[in-house]
Amino acid sequence: MRLGSGTFAACCVVIEVLGVALFLRGFFPAPVRSSSRTEHEAEPPAPEPSAGASSNWTKLPPPLFSKVVIMLIDALRDDFVFGSKGVKFMPYTTYLVEKGASHSFVAEAKPPTVTMPRIKALLTGSLPGFIDVVRNLNSPVLLEDNVITQAKAAGKRMILYGDETWVKLFPKHFVEYDGTTSFFVSDYTEVDNNVTRHLDKVLKRGDWDVLILHYLGLDHIGHISGPGSPLIGRKLSEMDNILMKIHTSLLSEKRENLLPNLLVLCGDHGMSETGSHGASSMEEVNTPLILISSAFERKPGDIRHPKHVQQTDLAATLAIGLGLPIPENSVGTLLFPTIEGRPVREQLRFLHLNAVQLSKLLQENVPSYKKEPGFEQFKMAERLHGNWIRLYLEENASEVLFNLGAKVRRQYLDALRTLSLSLSRQVAQYDIYSMLVGAVVVLEVLTLLLLSIPQALSNKAELEVPLWSPVFSLLFYLMLLVLSALHVIVCTSADSSCYFCGLSWLTAGGVMVLISALLCAVVSALAKMAANGKLLSKNPAHPNSQWSELDVVILLGTMGHVLSLGASSFVEEEHQTWYFLVNTLCLALCHEIYRNCFLGDDCEPQQCSHVESGFVSTAPPLQDRSIGCDVLEPHRVSESPTSLHTLRGYEKWMVMASPWVILTCCRLLRSLNQTGVQWAHRPDLGHWLTRNHRQLLSGACHVPARFIFAASLERDCWLAPSQVRKQKGVKAPAQACEVGRAWGRPSSLPSYFSGELKPCSRMC
Repeated sequence: MRLGSGTFAACCVVIEVLGVALFLRGFFPAPVRSSSRTEHEAEPPAPEPSAGASSNWTKLPPPLFSKVVIMLIDALRDDFVFGSKGVKFMPYTTYLVEKGASHSFVAEAKPPTVTMPRIKALLTGSLPGFIDVVRNLNSPVLLEDNVITQAKAAGKRMILYGDETWVKLFPKHFVEYDGTTSFFVSDYTEVDNNVTRHLDKVLKRGDWDVLILHYLGLDHIGHISGPGSPLIGRKLSEMDNILMKIHTSLLSEKRENLLPNLLVLCGDHGMSETGSHGASSMEEVNTPLILISSAFERKPGDIRHPKHVQQTDLAATLAIGLGLPIPENSVGTLLFPTIEGRPVREQLRFLHLNAVQLSKLLQENVPSYKKEPGFEQFKMAERLHGNWIRLYLEENASEVLFNLGAKVRRQYLDALRTLSLSLSRQVAQYDIYSMLVGAVVVLEVLTLLLLSIPQALSNKAELEVPLWSPVFSLLFYLMLLVLSALHVIVCTSADSSCYFCGLSWLTAGGVMVLISALLCAVVSALAKMAANGKLLSKNPAHPNSQWSELDVVILLGTMGHVLSLGASSFVEEEHQTWYFLVNTLCLALCHEIYRNCFLGDDCEPQQCSHVESGFVSTAPPLQDRSIGCDVLEPHRVSESPTSLHTLRGYEKWMVMASPWVILTCCRLLRSLNQTGVQWAHRPDLGHWLTRNHRQLLSGACHVPARFIFAASLERDCWLAPSQVRKQKGVKAPAQACEVGRAWGRPSSLPSYFSGELKPCSRMC
């Protein structure tokens, strides 16, 4: 079978896309979803279990709190609250954690640690995937069952001030909102002031049930100057004062309301040591979660240390606290300390509702759910719960009832923990079989392309796949038989669902035929290359027609770079791989040029190839028969050599010096701007120029000096305000927004250079 170059390339691209799609389908598995509830029909809550007695608790329990305030501080790390910085800059919050009516937790946020997936996890209780990183740029409407949608359906009045991501996720859910954009990362003052300015009025009003405040300033400071910046302390102090204002206002309403209020302080994700987020380091995934309410009064000497929980646990806790159904796709568990002060019957009722929801989710997503230990524990707890209800309704207030209630509670908590872990593993479990099939297809096509480069790049590219010959026909049918047997074994023994196993036998068989055919094509190309190599080695007229060192470097460098993209650390530092490959290629090119200009020991230095990119002559190669070696390798650099004595002096030196010039330029470009994760904090040439050589930049760019001065001052102010005051002579407090707009327009520059500081506008 013969294919032209265009047809061959098109077929390879199509097959490559199919292989990549199959691999991504396995790498991004389908999330855990429940199909028991439709969009317009709510499933009734599970009744209270009973053994031979009729219970009157068949509806959802009433809410535990009258009002709920969620104060979400973007990029709030756990050590910002529970560490030394919290003690220093957040004294009121520290008092509430150590001695106040509160329960504190360290909530673990699963990667990806970016805002939109974390908001989904907090409100739905599910684990978003890495595909949500792309959606974070333009958040779509959240259609998945969540606490906000349940609250709106229950008639709760909700108000939002803060990040506009909430408005995009819930466009018609809030009776009042004021969204702030996170696009202007350099602004960390006005973006929070636009949230706080509503507090005095809204806290005095009583026409709302849920208030959500999302502050972005701390996250912006982290992106600008990192967690070690002095601006972090000021922002934490600002957040502490806001928390005190909200808590004081809620306490004053306690006398008017029959139910207590709840204040939730949390972070959506943490902050790495470089100020970024998105990965899975401890600093990025550990966030504080503090629940503050008068219902959590503690006794003297009651020391409560922060417990480690999952961020998804907040959805179930908020739902129970507001008297709402738990989101159907939630994999989180109820935070038991929030209901620890309730009567035993209410505690068991709340735990039973959470366990029923998790067990249903397990049944719909795990085929062998009956073998799961969490499901067995839940059934055991449900039976014990029924016995306890029977004793309770018989008004048997004995010690047996108390001990049985404690045993049921422990059984429910163990079952919830195990069920949550099983569902979380199901979400994070990769579809290895689909990934493996897709990777095999991709690697076979890439290998075939690399082996067919000489033919594919020519005008008459022809690739012959001898499937009809006896040897390759046998290989094809043998490979197809092995793959079919493997497919049957994997699909019949897999405990979890597999996408490739779910395909029809016709589609799966087509993929196996494709894999077998590609394998035969690769083997054919390798056999042809080996045969050509033997013929060329026997032919003394072309001893140097095999691949050169430069060809090997390019091939190995390409394959190495592709393999490096399989590790997240190499992806974060991909530029380092390119630095190494470019330097290696330049040195190999230098070696090639020098060898062509000055031949080895067996040949006289008679010829020097004139290497110029883009010019390849078709003249026949020259050979020095008296010496018995090729003066120039005909398939490489240039096929029409130019004699060394015909090259002018500067031309010869330009050819020989070009690789070193390229290396020098690459080194300068590498020093221009530090990037990546590991070395982003290192000084670079750009930093050196903007800090100490503004006159040089001004003269080089032919721009008025004061505009260059203002631009460099802007960067300095964002990064180190204290140094700006010292260098520029600014005596007033160097808040970034106080001087930010002073140079925002050319017309405002004279006012700044005259020493006058003007307040900034809405966005710095």
